[in-house]
Amino acid sequence: MSFDLDVGYASQRGPRSLLEDHAGVGRPAPHEAPWGVIAALADGVSAGGLGGEAARTTIDTLLRDYYATPATWDTTVALDRLIGAQNAWLADHNRRRQGVRNLEGQGLAGMTTLTAIVLRGHGYTLAHVGDTRAYLLRAGECTQLTQDHTLGPLEFQNGLTRAVGLDDRLRVDYTEGDLQIGDTFLLTSDGVHGVLKPKVLKELAEQGDARAASEALVSRALASGGRDNATALVIRVKGLAAARLEDAERQGRQLPVPSRLQAGDVIDGMLVEASVFANGVHRLYRVRHQQTGALLALKTLHEARASDPEERAMLAHEAWLGARVTERGARGLVRVHETQGASCFYALFDWHSGQTLGDMLGAQRRFAVTEVVEAATNVVRALGRLHQFGVVHRDIKPDNIHLGEDGQWRLLDLGVALSGKEPESLRVLHAGTPSYMNPEQWSDDPAVARATAQSDLFALGVTLYQWLTGRLPYGEIEPYQMGRYRRDPVAPSRWRPDVPIWLDHVVMKAVARDARQRFETAEELLLALERGASRPLSAPLSTPLLGRDPVAMWKIALTVSLLFNLLLVYWLVFLPRR
Repeated sequence: MSFDLDVGYASQRGPRSLLEDHAGVGRPAPHEAPWGVIAALADGVSAGGLGGEAARTTIDTLLRDYYATPATWDTTVALDRLIGAQNAWLADHNRRRQGVRNLEGQGLAGMTTLTAIVLRGHGYTLAHVGDTRAYLLRAGECTQLTQDHTLGPLEFQNGLTRAVGLDDRLRVDYTEGDLQIGDTFLLTSDGVHGVLKPKVLKELAEQGDARAASEALVSRALASGGRDNATALVIRVKGLAAARLEDAERQGRQLPVPSRLQAGDVIDGMLVEASVFANGVHRLYRVRHQQTGALLALKTLHEARASDPEERAMLAHEAWLGARVTERGARGLVRVHETQGASCFYALFDWHSGQTLGDMLGAQRRFAVTEVVEAATNVVRALGRLHQFGVVHRDIKPDNIHLGEDGQWRLLDLGVALSGKEPESLRVLHAGTPSYMNPEQWSDDPAVARATAQSDLFALGVTLYQWLTGRLPYGEIEPYQMGRYRRDPVAPSRWRPDVPIWLDHVVMKAVARDARQRFETAEELLLALERGASRPLSAPLSTPLLGRDPVAMWKIALTVSLLFNLLLVYWLVFLPRR
């Protein structure tokens, strides 16, 4: 479900010779609904006549590129990166133009103010630079949401202290708030709010539809003696969009957990066919949608955890995260469905018949080397997509890698994944399976022990080693069993002679004890697998003794000292004396 908005925009150049204001609204395509609606207004700064160009390129770039950002990014992060990139581009062009003059002898430069607003879910995010403004009209009140970045309030003090393209580094003001049906947002250039008082702005913004209101604002500003371009953008909120993570968490707190389901039960139009899994925390059922006939997996909390707020928050996060990373049809990941209008608290996933890699390895299935490389390449691509979304899986292992009957390998279970918006209880959880966790995660330093994308790559390297050899590179690891990491693993070809040397090097680099020797990104690992023997990696270096055991020198010194003392005692006690 998308927003129901009434949007109007008007702009006139007034007594100026050029129109250097620009505004626009970006509406999402159906598959982009979670990104919400973005609107922006810019007022170009005249410096050689390029202010209009700066305003247009800034608005057009922002509206176009916003929908290309990952849905898991916080709105402020997406806006900050886009505005920062545009600022760098304008600042670089201005620097190149410094020595160029127009006919009037003015330096050529393009700068602009910017006020942008994103309506997403049940909230809004505002980004602001310069002296354009944003107002919120709610419950009869008109509230200014932005502060002008100028030298002072007087006309001769109106020089800008911040503008897009002014400096290499730009600081953007951000404001966030909740949305309510009936809200009206008003974005104006200084040609409007510099002439009209807030009371007049409010009265005109509430008249007629949004387009009529914007035209009335611009016309009144110019009729009142405005000497600048006049632009107004009016947005009225008539209906809200689909819920975001915060709304999903609220749903998780309020809806009841379904009681234990049996085959034949019906829940929200879905027929339960089988109970698939239960572990004391979650229950998983195979269900069939009665209208579409589609097979789905329904995951909910075990009745024993139904009242646990932390478990509810974690399941809500898993469902939200899965829906966000698969809404563009990413291959290699299990699609998650929205559950709007649900009567109970659960998450819905696509159902894929097949087996996990863990089940196949447990059944002693032997894969050809070419099969392993092809399958691992698909898994690395899926993991790379997660990392591009800023997501760390944290539990890569054979049990979470699935081969469907359609022949597609998929990553499962985002239950302990980190997205930057996970609940605090999930963030501090030391998640993962010990035998697949990189050595740094057992550090006493929280900054070092933090799971990262590189942790996923190490876990995938361990999985690849096991896939080829049936063994774990460091053996079974128990929590805090650091002694296991004091030797380098044996190359896979020592256990399986048909493993080529180039693949040996890839696997050994992936599971290297020293983090500096491992792959840094999924793209780097993918490239190594795709190139294969055509451009093989060099053999990874063996970890020095001091790297494997920092106290080794002390142990050696102690051993030598003990031996020397034993020899000395022997000499003093047993050797004959003259």
